[in-house]
Amino acid sequence: MEIKKNEVYTMTISDLGSEGEGIGKIDGFTLFVKDAVIGDEIEVKVIKLKKNYGYGRLMRVIKPSPYRVEPKCPKARACGGCQLQHMDYKKQLEYKQNKVQNLLERVGKISDYEMAPIIGMENPYFYRNKAQFPVGRNKDGDIVAGFYAGRTHSIIDTECCYIQHPLNTELIRCVKDWMTQYHIEPYDETSGKGLVRHILTRIGYVTGEVMVCLVINGERLPSQQPLIEALTKIKGMTSICINVNKERTNVILGSKVKTLWGRGYIEDYIGDVKYQISPLSFYQVNPVQTKMLYGKALEFAGLSGSETVWDLYCGIGTISLFLAKNAAHVYGVEIVPQAVEDAKNNAKINGIENAEFFVGKAEEVVPDFYERKHARGSGEAHADVIVVDPPRKGCDEKLLETMVKMAPERIVYVSCDPATLARDLKYLEGEGYKVKKVQCVDMFGQGVHVETVCLISRIK
Repeated sequence: MEIKKNEVYTMTISDLGSEGEGIGKIDGFTLFVKDAVIGDEIEVKVIKLKKNYGYGRLMRVIKPSPYRVEPKCPKARACGGCQLQHMDYKKQLEYKQNKVQNLLERVGKISDYEMAPIIGMENPYFYRNKAQFPVGRNKDGDIVAGFYAGRTHSIIDTECCYIQHPLNTELIRCVKDWMTQYHIEPYDETSGKGLVRHILTRIGYVTGEVMVCLVINGERLPSQQPLIEALTKIKGMTSICINVNKERTNVILGSKVKTLWGRGYIEDYIGDVKYQISPLSFYQVNPVQTKMLYGKALEFAGLSGSETVWDLYCGIGTISLFLAKNAAHVYGVEIVPQAVEDAKNNAKINGIENAEFFVGKAEEVVPDFYERKHARGSGEAHADVIVVDPPRKGCDEKLLETMVKMAPERIVYVSCDPATLARDLKYLEGEGYKVKKVQCVDMFGQGVHVETVCLISRIK
C-alpha cells in the first residue's frame, strides 16, 4: 500500500519515541504520532512523509490503551510543557527507565551492571519551583501568559499549570492585570517592540519565599510602584526584580538584573544545606526529587571524610556542598561567574570551609589544573572521586581524557540526557572504568526527561 500525505489511516501504537510520541506501522511503514500511547488503536492523518517514515496527527482514539488516562489539564494536548499527561504515571516511569536502559546498552554497549528501579514521585503534579512564562497578545488583543504550544512560539494562555507551584496562578494574574491597567506592552518577537518578554517565578519549597522577575526589553519598568504594591500583598513575597534582555534572540534571560523590592534572591534548603537562589542561578526545579537524586549521588561517591573530590559543572554548589560535609576537600568548576559567586556564598552561609570554586569551562579548567600540578609532581593532580553533572550535550572528550588521567577510584555521573550519557560511559569503559550501578530519578512528571545517576569504578 502506498502511504499518502493528508490521508487518514487506522493503526495501533506499539512503541514510544524519545520525545514520548507514539510509534506504529501502516502496512510496514513507520509513523510517529504525538499524544498517542502504547496500545492505542487510532485514526491518524499523515501530515509529513520522509523516505522510510512519516509523522501523523492523532484524529481519534478508536480503542484506548489500558495505559491512557484523562489529562488533568484541559490544555495538555495543545501546550508543549507536558508530553505524557495522557499516560498512566506508572507507565511513564517504565517508559523513562526503558529509554535509559536501551540507550546504555545499544549506544554505550554497557552490560553487566545493576539497574535499580526508577525513583518516582509521590505526587507528580504541582512540583516545579521555577517557571518562565512568555508574555504576548492573543488574536483578540488580550494579554496572555503561559507556555508555548509544541514546536512553536504561539503562547497557550495558562491560568493554572498542573506541574507548576499553585501560587503561580495568582502571580501571573497580578502581572497581567497590572499590564492591562497601565498599558504596558508585551514584547513582540516579530517586530522586536514591546517591553515585557517573560515572567520568571521562583518559590522556595521549604521556606515558602517567592521571587518574581520580569524579563524586559528595556532598562526600566514604568508604573512599577503599583505592581510592587500588588505583588507584596502575596504571602511569602521576598524578591521583585527585572532582568534586562534587549537582544533579538530566543534566549530568555539577559545578564543584567536589577532588584526593585526586597532581596535579589530567595533562600531554600535541600536537606540541611541552605542555598541562596538568584534569577540567574541554576537550581533543580523539583526539590523533593532533587534530595533523592543528590542523596543517591552522595551514596555512590562512598565518602569516608578523607577524599579529594571534584564536582564538575557545579552550578551554585548544590552537589558540592552535600559532598563537602563528607570529604576532605571539594573543588567545584562552573562556567557562569555569577553561579560561582553564589556557590562561594552558599558555602559561607553553611559554614563550609573545605570547598573551593573555579570559574571556567570544565574542559579547560580541569586539564590546565591537572597539567600544572602533574608537572610539579604534586599529589593534587589526583582525585579520589569525581562527580560530573553536565548539560545535555554531555562531557567534552578532553575533559573525559583528563578525568581518566586523574585516576579517581569512583566517578559519579549525573545526567539529564541518556543519549550523551551512553556515549560518555562508553568512552570511560574503554579507558579502564566499569559502570557498576545506574539509578534513574523522575524529576519531571508528565514530561519525557529523566535524570540518571551512575556509579563508575576504576578497574584494579
